[in-house]
Amino acid sequence: MKFEAVYHRTSDNFCYPINSDDLIVNLKTGYDVKKVFINYGDPFMTGILGENERWEGKREEIVYKKKLQHQIWWTTTLKPEFKRCRYYFELVSDKEIWYYFEDGFLNENQIHMEGRMLQCFTFPWMNSADINTTPDWVNSMVWYQIFPERFCNGDSSISPKGVKPWCKGNVTNEDFYGGDLQGIINKLDYLELMGITGIYLTPIFEAASTHKYDTTNYLKIDPNFGDEKIFRNLIDKAHEKGIRIMLDGVFNHSGAKFEPWLDVLKRGPDSKYFEWFMVNEWPFDENSKDTEEGKFYSFAFATNMPKLNTNNKEVINYFINVCKYWIKNYDIDGLRLDVANEISHKFCKTLREKVKAIKPDFYILGEIWHDSISWLKGDELDAVMNYPLTSTIADFWIDKSLNKEDFECAINRCYTMYMQQNNNVLFNLLDSHDTERLISRVENINIFYQQLAVLFTMPGSPCIYYGTEIVLEGKHDPDCRRCMPWDEIENGKYDNKINIIKKLIKLRKKEQLFRSCNFHFPNTVKNERVVEYIKLDEWGNKLEVLLNCSDGIISVEDVGEILFSHLYSHSRLLRNGILIRKV
Repeated sequence: MKFEAVYHRTSDNFCYPINSDDLIVNLKTGYDVKKVFINYGDPFMTGILGENERWEGKREEIVYKKKLQHQIWWTTTLKPEFKRCRYYFELVSDKEIWYYFEDGFLNENQIHMEGRMLQCFTFPWMNSADINTTPDWVNSMVWYQIFPERFCNGDSSISPKGVKPWCKGNVTNEDFYGGDLQGIINKLDYLELMGITGIYLTPIFEAASTHKYDTTNYLKIDPNFGDEKIFRNLIDKAHEKGIRIMLDGVFNHSGAKFEPWLDVLKRGPDSKYFEWFMVNEWPFDENSKDTEEGKFYSFAFATNMPKLNTNNKEVINYFINVCKYWIKNYDIDGLRLDVANEISHKFCKTLREKVKAIKPDFYILGEIWHDSISWLKGDELDAVMNYPLTSTIADFWIDKSLNKEDFECAINRCYTMYMQQNNNVLFNLLDSHDTERLISRVENINIFYQQLAVLFTMPGSPCIYYGTEIVLEGKHDPDCRRCMPWDEIENGKYDNKINIIKKLIKLRKKEQLFRSCNFHFPNTVKNERVVEYIKLDEWGNKLEVLLNCSDGIISVEDVGEILFSHLYSHSRLLRNGILIRKV
């Protein structure tokens, strides 16, 4: 048996309560393991120290499993009667049986040795306060990310000096076009009609740049976007339409014109804000273009974005009060933390405690592009931007050497990284203001819609970047931040494209199977580049997603209720297209 492939621990995403009654237990093994049984029970079922008889537990087979690249992920749900659970695993291969305990592997003879102390895995108590809870409403959301400066100019009287005429085509980060909050208000009917239920706004607080990630004042709406009255109007009107609002919190770093940073530049170590930042050398040349020499830490090496010391109690309290202000006074629904992986865990824990006390279902999202289990244990973030899923989807269409089993393993990896509570509310996306736009990456409209079909049928909550509905182009930043062509939209140029997105959104909201966290890959079609997966619910209903990613044509059996199709003919042929149906 490949012992080195077997792994389990009684923490993180391997063993955790999903609610007050159910305990999820997961195990990794190699492909040589054909069956797994779990022996479990209350730790005290044979007495306090097991003095009455030998502890053995109830034996059950673990039947649910997912393929990973080099391992199998086995999962089961237990219902510990008294909130405690002791357990060990029985691993069965074609030739042998081994028993897996906390301290290693035992054979049949060893497990039955008289007097042997079996070191079982133990989940000591399912404390209700320790259960990882996430906002229920997020799983049913369809998000729409807006980069305010380029979305819509609703009030030209507040546009910045030197504002350029609204344009179609390439832009730079230095160009202002006058997008503002009133422009978003003016387009709420458009978003409602499309089916959008959540708006994620990139920063709207006062800042010098077009992107606003260099915050000057965290308690003030940028004057070129509007004021607090306009923001209040946006929130109220959005909520009236059932649309929630999530803001962007840039707490890893500030802008160069943030008052505490200006005070540090003026007074140096004598500034009361000196410890708010991470200054390593004083004095330094503040006009330098980067911080590679280490004079102070910043976002990346950008001198105009000095890094905040989120270990500092005063900094933590300041930003907690900032969050309280926007929640209490404007009833925002969520907060996306920019560069969340560089913010201290101490900050994230305090933030969660304080904001959830005000609004228990407040959504805390982190911008983290890699494995984020350290932030998703139930005491910090609710979810992260699911860039691993973004990469998984993108890579399959880029790398033609990958087959459908590679796709299956990669998708399964994305949904075995975290607890189910977090999986249900992950922020799924295919592009954003930080990436090239989807159509510019894939350069093929059929692949464009295939990837969107995956996005809308995965667990979590999907987000489309403004303009995705009209297949807006754009390479990497700043080109991905183009102006929204409202004149063409209103003239009906993109009606057909918008209707496709509307249908996907409608199905995502209407069909519970689109949102289900249960899925498997039957891989019955004899074509290595045809992806097929089945979504399941607790009542046994099934939804089939079929994507022909090959260059050939496949014949599809005429069964089930078709919910969505693209390039699927009445002759039951599918070429480079999509078929989603109930089966």
